[in-house]
Amino acid sequence: MAWVIDLDGVVRLGRRRITGAPEAIAALRAAGHRVVFATNNSNDTGAEVEAQLRSMGVPARGAVVTSAAAAAVLIEPGERVQVCGGPGVLEAVEARGATVVGPDDRADAVVVGFHRSFDYEAMTAAVRAVLDGARLVATNDDRTYPTPDGPAPGAGAILASVVAATDVAPVVAGKPHPPMATAIREHLATRYGASGDPTIVVGDRPDTDGALARALGVPFALVLSGITADEDLPGPDRPALVAPDLAAVVARLVPGQPVRARL
Repeated sequence: MAWVIDLDGVVRLGRRRITGAPEAIAALRAAGHRVVFATNNSNDTGAEVEAQLRSMGVPARGAVVTSAAAAAVLIEPGERVQVCGGPGVLEAVEARGATVVGPDDRADAVVVGFHRSFDYEAMTAAVRAVLDGARLVATNDDRTYPTPDGPAPGAGAILASVVAATDVAPVVAGKPHPPMATAIREHLATRYGASGDPTIVVGDRPDTDGALARALGVPFALVLSGITADEDLPGPDRPALVAPDLAAVVARLVPGQPVRARL
């Protein structure tokens, strides 16, 4: 099996690991399962995400697909891009071969992603570039993301301000939209060949992770360790599996592996 696992709310909350997640991932790998981490968080670079996971006891070298990388595919090499996002977006845009321009320069596209330094000046620069004809690209449109202190505003909240001021619909790259689904398939195919077809998605949001599972044509396992609580569970369109956390999912689906779980 090839597992597509969300990060925020499944493996970690902020910089804190979720209990049992590292052991669950180790159990998957010990059983011969393939793992790719798919995150809508675009603020950090790929190397930073890998380092954060490594510090939590989760080796992840070459196993992370970010919404920043998916968004960069929507940019053409040589284009002039204004980045309204964090280091992860900057890295991905530059790796694509585009030129990052300042707020007073002409831009072919504006890429919006989560970043904690967002302010009125950044919003104004993005809005003016879009009104001047730049394409509006978003890493993702998640309104919130889970933290140890509860939900915090996500990239979708930043994006909403630019959309409200321009009345321009963005092209969104992250989960559950097609660019991210394509990036995951290509990542698995490159790394594992034909045996890397995704077989399950584990996440904490039915609207992003669940919809991604449908886009990939695989079952969805919903965990309640992140943004979704028991009272939020969808009605008729329920996930294939609902569990307290990743450890419980692995314990249910990979018998015989020693995983701490609350079933």
